[in-house]
Amino acid sequence: MAADNDMRAPTTAPLSKDEVVDVLNDLLENTRDGSYGFQACAEEVQSAPAKQLFLSRAEGCRQAESELLQLIASYGGKPADGGTAAGALHRGWVHVKGSLGADSELAILESCERGEDTAVARYRKALKQNLPADVRSVVERQAAGAQRNHDQIRDLRNAARAKD
Repeated sequence: MAADNDMRAPTTAPLSKDEVVDVLNDLLENTRDGSYGFQACAEEVQSAPAKQLFLSRAEGCRQAESELLQLIASYGGKPADGGTAAGALHRGWVHVKGSLGADSELAILESCERGEDTAVARYRKALKQNLPADVRSVVERQAAGAQRNHDQIRDLRNAARAKD
């Protein structure tokens, strides 16, 4: 039930165009982190299902990025450059874990799930804002996708743990 409350529009004053662009740019950095992170994970895992999931999710993040870029432009904003420093550190850590060997796939899945926890939290934060209807509908759809990503990664992680 708590997740439903996160999706409702707040009753505060509408955001200015600049504030909408700020929210969208935060999510844009988030999608870039996701795209780069999923690509890094795909390069490090050995199992075909995990590799395919990561590549698919990287493409989904690139599609979300494209949508956000269009919205930012429609609100007269300038897109943020790149992802976040935390995202770059996370990707570096994934590559380090990938080089460790035997238990690396489980470690990568665990790291990826933590990254998706962050993504879901950023979308929840955005949805607490009084976004215009056109922006809210895109953000809600993308938030649902981020939650699906998280759940798929969690399920793969659980399957990897069960093998041990």
